[in-house]
Amino acid sequence: MASHSTEKTTDSTTGTLGKAIALLELVVMSPQPLRFTDILQRSGQPRGTLHRQLVHLLEEGLLEQKDDQTYVAGVRLLTFASQAWSGNDLRSIAAPHLRVLHEKTQESVHLGVLRGAEIVYLDKIDGKHAVRMYSQIGRVSPAYCTGVGKAALSLLSDAELDDVASAMVFHPYTQNTIISTTQLKQEINNIRHCGYGFDLEEHETGIQCIAVPVSARGRYFHAAISVTGPAYRLTRERLEGWSELVQEAARNISLDISVRLPPAQE
Repeated sequence: MASHSTEKTTDSTTGTLGKAIALLELVVMSPQPLRFTDILQRSGQPRGTLHRQLVHLLEEGLLEQKDDQTYVAGVRLLTFASQAWSGNDLRSIAAPHLRVLHEKTQESVHLGVLRGAEIVYLDKIDGKHAVRMYSQIGRVSPAYCTGVGKAALSLLSDAELDDVASAMVFHPYTQNTIISTTQLKQEINNIRHCGYGFDLEEHETGIQCIAVPVSARGRYFHAAISVTGPAYRLTRERLEGWSELVQEAARNISLDISVRLPPAQE
């Protein structure tokens, strides 16, 4: 009897965990943010059970609920993902090229990967002159107001960009922040044309950067690198003067990816 009781408990726990993972996957992998009624319809779970699971996932930080009542990946879940990425091949492949870029510019360099409408920082080398800024390995930022975010967005197809942009809630972090889909698409087109873009005090006042997408044909990730520093030292003209350096680093990373990583599985 005791053995039967233990087996039943184990099955119940496994079932609960499996349902929670399936729920996370449903929400996170959806191209559009989902409301409760959307999740209810797609999950097939009873309303009460679904509500309890969503509450638990919110409490654990694995999901977040936006002002429009839609559910998106929580910071804790994104942190888990970024930690998994922190030891991955992309970071190790990019690392030597980031170090070269850092030595040539003496400023902070970043590697970020796009996750939906946000950018996850996979690596960072601080500049020779320490400057306080939001970016840290594992942190996430909106893609629309960061250099690496916009550069990574430029790798999306127009249809993919439309899907991601439709899920964005534009917040004016500074007076320079992009606050509309029209503005964002115009800037993305500029990046596609030039091969690089900027963050000109759009996320943090006093911080500017130049960013370049890291293309990886046939891969499932969209990444970018940047050189970042204080606006008083890194003027747009100076950043633009480094465009070839940053583009060269991005090309070298892309080349190493094509040589060292196996083709993505369909």
